Amino acid sequence: MVAPAVLVIVLLRLVPLLLGVNFSFTGDGDRDGTAVGLDNYTELLQDPVFRTALSNVGLLVLLLPLAVAIPGLLATFIYLRVPGHRLFRSVYFFPAVLSPVIVGAVFNLLLAFDGPLNSALKGVGAGPVDWLGDPDVAMFTVVGVHIWATFGMALVVFLAGFATLDGTLLDAARVDGASLGQVIRHVIVPGLTRTIQFVVVTTMIGMLTSMFGLLYVMTGGGPEGSTYLPEYYIWIQQGQLDRPALASAASTVLFVIMLIVGLAQIALLRRTGRED
Repeated sequence: MVAPAVLVIVLLRLVPLLLGVNFSFTGDGDRDGTAVGLDNYTELLQDPVFRTALSNVGLLVLLLPLAVAIPGLLATFIYLRVPGHRLFRSVYFFPAVLSPVIVGAVFNLLLAFDGPLNSALKGVGAGPVDWLGDPDVAMFTVVGVHIWATFGMALVVFLAGFATLDGTLLDAARVDGASLGQVIRHVIVPGLTRTIQFVVVTTMIGMLTSMFGLLYVMTGGGPEGSTYLPEYYIWIQQGQLDRPALASAASTVLFVIMLIVGLAQIALLRRTGRED
C-alpha cells in the first residue's frame, strides 16, 4: 500500500538529491562536467557573502523559539475561547494565503524611510529607522515580516493538536487553582509535545527555504549582502552567474544544515518532554 508513495519520494526527492550532491563535485565554465573534488565547497567557505548567509541561518535558529511561541500562545488563547476567538482565528490565518510578493510590496511601503511606520515613530518623538537599508536591522525586519506572514499555518496546526488534548486535565488544573502560566507549562506543553516538534521542524524548514520571495522583493539580498540566505545565494549562482555546480554545493550545505538543525531540535524537544 505504501509502495506508490515510496516510489514517488525516491524518484522525485531522493534521486534528484543524490544527483545534485554528485553534481556539486564537478566544475563550472571551462571545467564543466570535470571532477573537481572539494573545490566548490572550498570556494563557498572563502566567499564572504556565503559566510554571511550562514551567519543569518544562525540568526534564524535563535529567532525560531519566537516564531513558534507566537502561534502557540495565540492558539492557546483561541482554544481557551477568549472573546472573539472565531474572528481572531480567521484574521490570524489570513496572511498565510497571501503571496510573498504581495506581502513584500506592502511592507516595502509601510517600512520605507518616509513611510507610515517612521511617521508614527516621529509623532511620538522617536527617530526614524532605516528598516530595510540598515545592515544591522534589515535581516531582523525581513524575518519579522516572514513570521507575521506565515504563523497562521502553525496556528492551525496547534489548534489541531489542541483537539487531541485531554480536557479533563485542564479542568483539574483550573480546580486546583493553577495560573495560566502553570497550565501552559505543566498541561498544555507536555500534551502537545509531538505537535510542537512538528511545528518547530516545519517552521525552521520554512524559514530556510521559503523566504526567497520576501528577500527578492524587499531587499534583493542587500544592503551590503546582509540579508543573504543560502536559498537566495543558490538562486544568484544558478540564475544570474550561471554556476550550477557551485549552486549545487550550496544546496548540499543547506540540506545538511537543515538535517542537523532538525534532528537536534527533535532530540532537544524529546528530552524536554521526558523531563516534564
